[in-house]
Formats: sequence, structure tokens, C-alpha cells
Amino acid sequence: MKTPARLLAALAAALAVAVPAYAASLAVGKKAEIKVDAKKMNEERASLWKQFGGWCSIKDWHPAIANCEESKEGDVQFRTLTLKDGGKIKEKLTEQKEFVYKYMIVESPLPVKNYEAQFALTPDDDDEDEINFAWSAVFDAEGKPDKEARATIDGIFKSGLENIKAIVAKGAAK
Repeated sequence: MKTPARLLAALAAALAVAVPAYAASLAVGKKAEIKVDAKKMNEERASLWKQFGGWCSIKDWHPAIANCEESKEGDVQFRTLTLKDGGKIKEKLTEQKEFVYKYMIVESPLPVKNYEAQFALTPDDDDEDEINFAWSAVFDAEGKPDKEARATIDGIFKSGLENIKAIVAKGAAK
């Protein structure tokens, strides 16, 4: 278990990767720890990323997402998320590497602007048998107080990561 200081340092490092040049005023970060076989870390990481890390895989694991459609404008990749309540969020992929992607919101009903985020899967730094899905974002509030905007994004991240853990747990129970 991480000490609070180590957890804050790890969160700060994760958020620093996603910080845009204009320095948004709010930041949110969440992680989900998944137990794995330490001897098969690379294989399990690749398998988890294949299941959850695709640009439009979010429709398969986030409980608020009804659909995801990918599109391209020139060389730029986008996804349009249709929420179960009918809302739509258009996001632009800004960087993709092995086990990590970064994106920004282009259009959204969410109370945010200047939103940039990162979704990654990394080995835990202090537990050989854990791997972490880490989701972080920086943004400014728009149309709502900072506290409400932060709570909205925090809730989105929390419900998505909790559902990933539940899906993995069901798979392990089979």
C-alpha cells in the first residue's frame, strides 16, 4: 500500500504528463489497481490493454457510454461518444504510444473547457503483482463552479475505472 505522500507524488507525476501549455486550473486523476501474475506481467499488461485500451474500447467498459464512433479529419483521429442520456462528446486523439493515449475534448455538454487527458496502463511502482489503469485530466471549469466541474470529471473517471475492475474480477472468477 502506498503512503499518502507516495500516492500524491505518483498522481502529480501522472498529471504532469497531461498538463497542457496553457496550464489549466483544475486537475483530476484516478487509478484502478489490478492484480496480475508477476511472472506474466508483460503478457497480462498486453491482454488488458487489448481489452480496455483501444481508442473506442471505452464503449465496452464505461457504464455511461452507449456508443463510440471513430472518424478521421485528415491525419487526425477523433471519437464521438454517445452517452446513455443522449449527450455527445467529441474527442481528438493527440498522442498514442504503447499502453497510453492522450486526448482532448473538442465538443461536449460537460462543464469543462481546455480539457486534456491521458489514459494509461502501467506496472505498479511498489507491487510486483499489480498493474494500474491511470486516468488523469487537466481542464478549466465552464458554466459551473470549479468544485462541480471537478466532481463531474472525478465521477466519470471513478465509474469507468470501477467498472474495469469489476469486468476483470468477473473474468478471473470464470
